[in-house]
This record gives sequence, C-alpha cells and structure tokens, in this order.
Amino acid sequence: MIDETDRKILDLLQQDARTPNAAIAREVNMAPSAVFERIRKLGEKGYIKAYETRLSASKIGLGLLAFVHVRTNELANQSLAAHDLAAIPEVQEVYNIAGEDCYLLKVRAGSTEELGKLLREKVGVIPQVVSTRTTIVMETYKETNCLPLDNAVSRNCD
Repeated sequence: MIDETDRKILDLLQQDARTPNAAIAREVNMAPSAVFERIRKLGEKGYIKAYETRLSASKIGLGLLAFVHVRTNELANQSLAAHDLAAIPEVQEVYNIAGEDCYLLKVRAGSTEELGKLLREKVGVIPQVVSTRTTIVMETYKETNCLPLDNAVSRNCD
C-alpha cells in the first residue's frame, strides 16, 4: 500500500510528470533524494505506468473525437478483434464492454470524411466485426487521465 506522502507525490506527478524532484520535495517536506527513491519504488511496484506528453489533438489535425461501439461475432473468450482494433493508430483506447456491443473505441480523426474512411477501411475490414455505432463528440468539457487518490478531489490535471 502507499501512504499519504506517496499519494501527494503521485498527485503532483499526475499534474506534470516533469516536476523536478526538488519541487516535489518542497511540497512533501522531504529531501529530493528521498523523493527520488520513493518515485523509483512507486515505478517498480507498478503504481507509475508511464510518463507521457499529452498533445493537442486539434493542433495536429485530429480534432474530431468519436466513440465507436463495435459488435463482433467472437466467442466470449476470444479477443482477436481487440488486438486488431488496438493496432489502428487512430484508435486511442479499446475497451471490452458488457451489453449488446463487444468493444468501445475512442477514436481521433481529422474530419468526418476521415472518420468514415477509418471505419470502412480499417475497422470494417476486421473479419470478426459485424457492426459499428459511432457517436461524434461535439464539445469536450473534461478529459483527463488523472486518478483521484483519496476521497477528496485531486488537483487539476489539465
């Protein structure tokens, strides 16, 4: 388990993974070397999966966000389609879901035309895919990868 200091460290790293150890150390009242060691251990134990840079999708021409429900003809214990769907670069996330559909995808594209082409030429050609239903996002009010680390709301991770 992690303690309150680890939670504070993780919360600060969620806000900005480039936060220097010295700045984190000031926030948690520890020596930078002790913070470095805690971060190393949190990584070893799997609490920290990765450090990444979040790009502006609209700035790089992928401003259209859509969620695609995918139905397949796979048996319950199969996941062939999931692997093929995950290999598509425009697909950011693939979830196996309960209900009528089998998978939920988070997809980025540059336009509705590009989204249509993606659905026809990359998703629709996967042999196990039977049908798709797409919801296009009109406006995003919140999008984050930050996890709440206690009962209180974590700091803003935008």
